[in-house]
Amino acid sequence: MSTRAHDTGPNGVTVDDLVENMTPYIEDLLRKLEGDEFTTNEFIELMLQVPDTKAAYDAAGRAWGEKRRETKMVLHGQVIPNVLRHSAQVEWVGFAYGDADEFAVPGIWRLTKNDV
Repeated sequence: MSTRAHDTGPNGVTVDDLVENMTPYIEDLLRKLEGDEFTTNEFIELMLQVPDTKAAYDAAGRAWGEKRRETKMVLHGQVIPNVLRHSAQVEWVGFAYGDADEFAVPGIWRLTKNDV
């Protein structure tokens, strides 16, 4: 039995690979947002309504290569929050404990682009 790093999917794709691939799509969507704050769940719901970001989300899921639940745990709990944490367009406010997500503990994010 072989072992693999916890951040590597069965297809050999890493979380960092998915972050790199999804970053341009997420950054582009962030530039289009209006308002002050949103949760990770709200952002993912929006991502899935926009053709380009939905395609990137679906491609990341296929690239990871696990079952639906495990893949969504990686995307919702690691990849998308990682991109958001490293974006200059938002800042992490805290956990959204009341916002149910079966795949991760969602965060609350504040847009910073309007602070300039």
